[in-house]
Amino acid sequence: MSATDGVTVTTVVRVDPVTAFRVFTDDIDRWWRRGARFRPGLDRRGVLRFAEGRLVERYDEPTEGDFEVGRVLAWEPAARLVFEWRGRDFGDGEVTEVEVVFEAVREGTRVTLVHRGWDVLPSGHPARHGLEGEAFASMVGLYWADLLVSFQRHAGGG
Repeated sequence: MSATDGVTVTTVVRVDPVTAFRVFTDDIDRWWRRGARFRPGLDRRGVLRFAEGRLVERYDEPTEGDFEVGRVLAWEPAARLVFEWRGRDFGDGEVTEVEVVFEAVREGTRVTLVHRGWDVLPSGHPARHGLEGEAFASMVGLYWADLLVSFQRHAGGG
């Protein structure tokens, strides 16, 4: 694994770990930003949710089918969540991993998200948007930071 294989982002929310985990998982469609940058369905209307051991986006149009972002690898309420992550342009065997840790702190809950496994994507892969190394890692980090700001607002400030 290289130094740019993963990124880590952290926020603090003013709720207990049980509530933070519930908001992250049960309310994911409410806090996860919409639009082509953030949703696997690009501009299609759908609902992002954890269901049946997977993270999926289910579309309003039944002909569209669901998009499976990835399987849930660990589900430890109030403590830890791990799930696979793949984009629409990922091929067979191209999958990354997201780990989210919920830790009680004086102010509420520290939420630390690590997205790793990017080394599986070759140079020039569409998901890299022409970026490599630190530039690519920074792009991924900013993506998750933007999402965690939205999560923080929904869960209870920081």
